[in-house]
Amino acid sequence: MRLQDKVAVITGGARGLGQAMAELFVREGAKVIAADMGDLAYENPNVEGYKLNVADGEACKAFVEYVTEKYGKIDILVNNAGITRDALTRKMTDEMWDLVIDVNLKGVFNLTRHVGPQMQANGKGSIINISSVVGEFGNIGQANYAATKAGVIGMTKTWAKEFAMKGAQVRVNAISPGYTMTDILKTVPQDLLDKFAAQTMLGRLAQPEEIANAALFLASDESSYVTGHNLSVNGGMRL
Repeated sequence: MRLQDKVAVITGGARGLGQAMAELFVREGAKVIAADMGDLAYENPNVEGYKLNVADGEACKAFVEYVTEKYGKIDILVNNAGITRDALTRKMTDEMWDLVIDVNLKGVFNLTRHVGPQMQANGKGSIINISSVVGEFGNIGQANYAATKAGVIGMTKTWAKEFAMKGAQVRVNAISPGYTMTDILKTVPQDLLDKFAAQTMLGRLAQPEEIANAALFLASDESSYVTGHNLSVNGGMRL
């Protein structure tokens, strides 16, 4: 029960990686609020679903106020919500660029700008930003996505400094997953999946639970001396 009595907010928590983290956090004793544009794809008495567009700054402020009033605190924030709108740069439209920036980058800022100072006032907390191997190394056809995920790493390091001011034990870390078998990848042709797997040292793609285990470590007191770090969980994809 490594998260006993903790209150955790997970964005993009309706399915996929967010679902894996929510269910694991609950098993470890946490109360979870899963914020998402869609309905939860699962049922758990300790997971509360909340409809939220992270790109909406006012909605994010109201959400943080709601959670704080109902649960009294936020111990863990996982900024997991993200989208893709892929195209080569010469074909990428303003709409494709702006939408990915608004959700993947500004959406992380919209929540953290309220939760981080609250954690700082409480003296402790853990913020986990989900980046990507694409944010570390880039990828053809994903200039918008790569920009947001690289930006998330930059914000992580900045917030690790800001929210620990005056002695607060607020830790801010990022996770950069490699290709993970969520619903999105289930639509990718098998020959491409095999190609991705062959690029890793372990010869396979990740399961959502393996990324969730990394998030659990960073959320728990087991990582009490880890902050400002980007944890690459990619099977040795870029070694």
